Amino acid sequence: MDQRITLKIAGKEYPLNAKSPEMERLMRLAAEDVNSMLQHMDQKFADTTLDDKLAFVALQEAAGKLTMRSKLAKAKADAESLHKELNVYLDSMNAK
Repeated sequence: MDQRITLKIAGKEYPLNAKSPEMERLMRLAAEDVNSMLQHMDQKFADTTLDDKLAFVALQEAAGKLTMRSKLAKAKADAESLHKELNVYLDSMNAK
């Protein structure tokens, strides 16, 4: 069941639907994170427009997402490799 929530980002309120309490929690945390990054951008780039700052925040978040995706793929490959090594070892122990 959708929960109607309102999030404030960059001083503007956005009515949204959260599909679960967990999604609501994550959306609220994300809004806090965006607002925090915007504050940092305000300090660092005071003369830049809000649109540009939001673009910088979006770019940072997208780069972070891609970095985590890459790390996850590597961790998955490492886990699969370890799983194969373990199976080889166990097979050699069973053969004795």
